[in-house]
Amino acid sequence: MIVSFSSTLFVEGGEWKPTWTTGAAEEAEEVAAIPCSGHGRAYLDGLVLNGHEPVCECNSCYSGLDCSNFSTDCVANAMSGDPYFLEPFWMKHAASSAVLVSGWHRMGYTYSDGSYISELLVKYIQKLHDTVGNAVTEGKYIIFGGGSTQLLSAAVYALSPNTAVSPAKVVATAPYYPMYRIQTQFFNSRDFSYEGDTTLWKNISVNDTTRFIEFATSPNNPEGKLTKALLNGSNVKTIYDHAYYWPHFTPIPSPSDEDLMVFTISKLTGHAGTRFGWAIIKDEEVYLKMLTYVQLNTMGISREAQLRALKLLDVVLEREGREIFEFGYKIMRDRWMRLKKVLSKSTRFSLQKLSPQYCSFFKRVRDPSPAYAWVKCERQEDNNCYEILEAASINGAEGIAFSADNRYVRLSLIRSQDDFEILINKLRILVSKE
Repeated sequence: MIVSFSSTLFVEGGEWKPTWTTGAAEEAEEVAAIPCSGHGRAYLDGLVLNGHEPVCECNSCYSGLDCSNFSTDCVANAMSGDPYFLEPFWMKHAASSAVLVSGWHRMGYTYSDGSYISELLVKYIQKLHDTVGNAVTEGKYIIFGGGSTQLLSAAVYALSPNTAVSPAKVVATAPYYPMYRIQTQFFNSRDFSYEGDTTLWKNISVNDTTRFIEFATSPNNPEGKLTKALLNGSNVKTIYDHAYYWPHFTPIPSPSDEDLMVFTISKLTGHAGTRFGWAIIKDEEVYLKMLTYVQLNTMGISREAQLRALKLLDVVLEREGREIFEFGYKIMRDRWMRLKKVLSKSTRFSLQKLSPQYCSFFKRVRDPSPAYAWVKCERQEDNNCYEILEAASINGAEGIAFSADNRYVRLSLIRSQDDFEILINKLRILVSKE
């Protein structure tokens, strides 16, 4: 028997054998194997019982040590955008998507080239967009951020004129993602200010010295429609939020080739907790300003987050992305069709109108598969749709949060299968009472 040692690794009989990874791998698999009755999960960093045994964290409406107790009196959680619908995909790909990190993994602030950004991950992102066909990256710069949230703020900073004399007017077209308004108002900069709905400014002649920064979300959150910016002119800068511009949520008619585009792994792979996003930027000056913002704000993105993103994208790119996008699309299309069937029997509630459309990725006409249902209460007396659904034990997001009428409510369709089944059952009961 020949045994040779190299650091903490050793070779036995001509084959490499793990040493320090064994205990960590066994611990991870032991926790992941806890069944939780199929209605919850146990995590390495989760709740523990008596300081030793991991405890199941149950899905909505389930309780008990193993999440086996179901409560019919609970509220359907359709508010948050946690993308648990992709969890079964990653359980199927447990081996290829797992990451085991050594205790001394990249302990410094930067990579060996002095950068906060993994050049290998940049290449994977470029390959990803080329494979999916949803964005042009050639000749452009790529920057990383803490999800899309940090990058949206960095983009507003970078596009502002940096003069208190004429601060940029930040606008978005309702209904829109609330973070645009909330972040802009929260940071309260002298260089930019939130100025409401884009339509208020569309037909107004503005001075050329007034800078406008328009958020354009495509597909839109909450409606799921492909959109374009409304304002034009040399004094208008646009931030395209493409968080949902992936084949499981929307048809991809052509690659987006905008000056500033923001993406996030949250809605691509479902790993919202990893907090990793990226922006694709045409102008070098804007890129450098955004890079400065992220470096001063957080000194870059966690090396562990970048490593995990790299591993996940490696799995996504298998079979040119067909497996994950076909998996996700099938689930989302099925949920949309089931929801439409239930609400088609109602005269009290209606859904946004979405039509089948050709997708260049799937190379066929595909049915709608939006991340959210944008539900409207049609009765004149139902002027607060959120309260109507809340009374039926359905928790959605109020229309006013998206700067829309409160006759609308956004219902999340991307949570776990348990959450969706509870939502559908609650809606079915509500519609049956009309």
